[in-house]
Amino acid sequence: MELNRIFLHPVSRPIEGVIKADDESSLYVELNEYVLTDEVAKRLAHFLDAYNDYHGANGVWVSGFFGSGKSHLLKMLALMLENRSIDGSSALDIFLPKIPKEDELLRAALKKAASIPSKSILFNIDQKADIISKSQADALLSVFVKVFNETCGYFGKQGYIAQFERDLDSREQLDAFKDAYQRLANKPWERGREQALLESGNIARAYAEITGEDPVLAKGILDKYRAQYSVSIEDFSEQVKAWLDKKPANFRLNFFVDEVGQYIADNTKLMTNLQTVAESLATKCQGRAWIIVTAQEDMNSVLGDMNKQQSNDFSKIQARFANRLKLTSADVAEVIQKRLLTKNKIGTELLATTYDQQLNNFKTLFEFADGGQQYTNFRDAEHFTYCYPFVPYQFPLFQAAIRGISLHNGFEGKANSVGERSMLGVFREVAIAIDQEPVGQLATFDRMFEGIRGALKSAIQSAINNAERHLGVPYAVRVLKALFLVKYVKEFKTTLRNLSVLMLERFGDDLPAQRKRLEAALNLLEQQTYIQRNGDVYEYLTDEEKDVEEEIKNTEVESADILKELETLLFDGVIKQRKIRHSNGQDYAYTRKMDDRALSREHELAIHIVTPLSDNFDNVTLQRMQSMGRDELRVVLPADVRFMQDLTMYKRTEKYIRQNSNTPQEAVKRILDTKGFQNTERLNDLQVRAKALLGKATLIINAADMDVSTEDGQTRVLKGFEHLLQTTYPNLRMLRDVPFNEADIGKHLRMMEDGLIANDATSLTEPEQELLAFIQGNARGGVRTTVKSLIERFERKNYGWYYAAILCNLALLCARGKVEVRQDSNPLEHDALERSLRNTNAHAKLVLEPQVEFSASQVRTLKEFFADFFDKPASSNEARALAREAIDALKDLEIELADLHGQKAQLPFLSVLTPVLATLKDVASKNPNWFLTDLARAEDALLDTKENIIDPLRRFMNSPQRAIFEQARLLVAEQEDNFAYVGPAEVEAVRNLLADSKPWQGNRLQQLKPQLDALQQAIANQLASEKEAASSRLAELEQRLQATEEHGRLGSTQQAQLTQPFADARLALQGQKRIAMIRDQLRYFEDSRFPQLLVQLEQWAKPERPASPGSTPDAAVRSSVGEGMPPASTTATKPASPEPKLVPARTIKVSYAKPWLTNEAELDDYLNKQREAWLKEILAGNRVQI
Repeated sequence: MELNRIFLHPVSRPIEGVIKADDESSLYVELNEYVLTDEVAKRLAHFLDAYNDYHGANGVWVSGFFGSGKSHLLKMLALMLENRSIDGSSALDIFLPKIPKEDELLRAALKKAASIPSKSILFNIDQKADIISKSQADALLSVFVKVFNETCGYFGKQGYIAQFERDLDSREQLDAFKDAYQRLANKPWERGREQALLESGNIARAYAEITGEDPVLAKGILDKYRAQYSVSIEDFSEQVKAWLDKKPANFRLNFFVDEVGQYIADNTKLMTNLQTVAESLATKCQGRAWIIVTAQEDMNSVLGDMNKQQSNDFSKIQARFANRLKLTSADVAEVIQKRLLTKNKIGTELLATTYDQQLNNFKTLFEFADGGQQYTNFRDAEHFTYCYPFVPYQFPLFQAAIRGISLHNGFEGKANSVGERSMLGVFREVAIAIDQEPVGQLATFDRMFEGIRGALKSAIQSAINNAERHLGVPYAVRVLKALFLVKYVKEFKTTLRNLSVLMLERFGDDLPAQRKRLEAALNLLEQQTYIQRNGDVYEYLTDEEKDVEEEIKNTEVESADILKELETLLFDGVIKQRKIRHSNGQDYAYTRKMDDRALSREHELAIHIVTPLSDNFDNVTLQRMQSMGRDELRVVLPADVRFMQDLTMYKRTEKYIRQNSNTPQEAVKRILDTKGFQNTERLNDLQVRAKALLGKATLIINAADMDVSTEDGQTRVLKGFEHLLQTTYPNLRMLRDVPFNEADIGKHLRMMEDGLIANDATSLTEPEQELLAFIQGNARGGVRTTVKSLIERFERKNYGWYYAAILCNLALLCARGKVEVRQDSNPLEHDALERSLRNTNAHAKLVLEPQVEFSASQVRTLKEFFADFFDKPASSNEARALAREAIDALKDLEIELADLHGQKAQLPFLSVLTPVLATLKDVASKNPNWFLTDLARAEDALLDTKENIIDPLRRFMNSPQRAIFEQARLLVAEQEDNFAYVGPAEVEAVRNLLADSKPWQGNRLQQLKPQLDALQQAIANQLASEKEAASSRLAELEQRLQATEEHGRLGSTQQAQLTQPFADARLALQGQKRIAMIRDQLRYFEDSRFPQLLVQLEQWAKPERPASPGSTPDAAVRSSVGEGMPPASTTATKPASPEPKLVPARTIKVSYAKPWLTNEAELDDYLNKQREAWLKEILAGNRVQI
């Protein structure tokens, strides 16, 4: 059965592809065949709610892509809101059956909206603005004024004439003017105003006739209107309001503006004007004037590149137009299915059978692969029936194709869209083209091209025109058309698989044969440069792109450049590692080689990739022979002609873009940018394919093929390299996968000390034995072994040991005492050795010497000495470790004794340690071997020192005897000045003890303890006695002072001042610890302080002298309280008698011939002479202190 017999309505019947706002010839058909989709119904309900219940937003924005049916919807709204009568039926009655019965809310809302009296003004703004320049500031307003004037019956083309008519109408003179004009001009006014300039005389006479004005004055009335005419948005809004005010209450005027988006999109001023017009109408008319407009869903599809300012303004308008109706591809698909593709009963039954037969094949036939955009497949039998002979993907894909071509300015005309075509019209043409085919035929995607061909620019489709004339293969031309349609659909990948979906012609086709046919067509198109291939993706080329593609193909590139890029792809992109890690954790460097050329620094191992660019690459036998005796992994790539072609194309394109990057031609620049992006994608694809090549490559080591199971390119090479390591380095197994780390060198050096390893020959590991054998062999041959030469030997074959493993095993040999490391002839140990081993720069100076083996008796002798000298057993058993332990113990003892020796200033006998410390320091600096070979010569002296000095001194310093010594030392330090006042025997004993150089010997300190205590007590008693005597003497002196007559005449304050010094002296004496100082302080008080107190007493007790005639009372006061100086006077006075002096009796010399007295007569004689001397002082006016 043919396809044309399964449709409910013939697909060839007239269907207007594009609905025109001003076309009223088929209103009934347009309204009757309008398809109300579910999505549009939902959005329409929202709009009607806003329309019926106005809340401030009087703008409606109907958006949708090119050909989506937004103009049709706009026209239907204009008809329904006005509820116009069409062929005897109201628009509402025609439309209501389209609303689902269950949607009563929408039905009621539409009825309510239609019941509101209104006038619809429907117009295409581009058509109405044909004589109005967009550059005019009020261009958009002028269009609104024009259509409004026309609705009012005025002349729309010239605003000033419309204003003339409006003024006459307001005076109710317009009809009279029209009648007068027709009588005078013999033509109706509607024709005459078209020729206003020529009819100015008739117009003036008619105007003068109806107004009664002087004809002379009436002449040129229109010129005056033209000169004074201007209109503002506010004026327009006032005119609309005035018009509405003449209508019934709640009457509405609705402006339906088609394609306003593309009209204003490139003009910021127009955008602002539209917003202002809507706002002004809302303010003036309060919801009685609405503006419903259509625009593209995405303004970029109109403009291409929209600057930020325009985008912001566009968003602002959309914000003003809060009510939105958006049409989607789903709406369009539903419209097409219901208007065009609805099936009759026979067709439905027949397609149900077809669906059952093909159900399991839909996924294979119609789903796209290769990571591109996924589209909906047939959902069920009903969906299949709706869509057939089209496939669900075709609706959104064709929409995306139209948008993409539009974005790239592919359409003719200022709309830059499909022009006179819509999606419905295109699908109708395709359906008509195949309606004679039997059921099972499918609409291939390439057929969509004919539907838009007439709207395309000639340049963009010239390749197709040329192919139709010259290619000679119709199927290839159809493939070219399909590629053209999806050229600008970025999310669609035009691979062979996806193109086969686009070109599937009927159910039951032989798919392998179709694929082969398609592949042949693509190869032909690529060969003829109609298309280009980037990896697996094919792309249609425009004329300019074809020219560039041809030049790229003719660009010469060096094979070395291709080889270099291949190196980057394979080594950097797949293998990635410049050093490959072995399972033991070690990284092994390798030489990069390709086609017998070294591409990197030379190493012992190599990865050699043999490419199709080399001779005999496919001769595996020859490749095996050439690999013999080489320490390399030979990777022979499989033949892949397309890979090498694409790689060459990549380098050609890269070179061409680089050479032409400064071209002044904008079109070429855009093409080069696209080529650059495609080349990046080509490189990414080459990278993926390079990995696959390595996954299939043949791996050869020393003429033998390697069997590596994986097909992952990187893993395959890494496993092959693992085999190379095992082959080249058979001794690598000796490390037994034990992990070694450079940071663990110190830990290995300390293993012997920690008791973790032994030092006998049987305990050596295999790597240690190999290292030791190499060092010993060199020593026997007189060859010096350094750490550097050791590393170089064992890093190479047949070992291949890694750096850390060699050093850690060398550290173990050092720890066991098998090898000694010297630098500048000095042995290195402990931290110094660790630092040097980890310092690569020092390796050439580190000399390795095999160590001498020590006998068991030597070790036993050292252990015995250790136990005897240090009073504890040694923890080490290995000879060198034992020697190092002895050295460490000696150093610790040296530190301990040095701390004691530092106290010799307080304990002089510790000077005995000076020679001991020198001996210990000397012994501790010996080579460890010395302790095993030469210790016997110094052993006795060391043990004697320990027995005679070190041990007794240690015991003394930690015994009670030290406390006795410290007591004696402190006593001498504190009380030595008082020794003269106690018994000399005890003092002498203490002095002798402190002077002894070996006080720790014997028990003299114990015997001295009672004498020491007695001396300390004697000093304490004497000190107390001295203090008591001094206190008594101070009390006696104080009593004398208080007993004087003068003291009694003083006031209490002065008396307290005189007695305070006695209290101070007593307090000072009590704190004194030296007897001599007590006596000295007492003598000072008697000889100096006490006489001063007596003088003070006499001065205070002396009566005041009367003031002299020339002095003032103040002067007398100053004299009495001053410092004993005479008062100043302005008149001469009699000199005062000198103040008496206080003379101590013991200072008065008595002349007597004998040194002592022997009898009473001599006593009397001496006393007489003493009396004479004392009397002499008294007669001189002095006081004698007794």
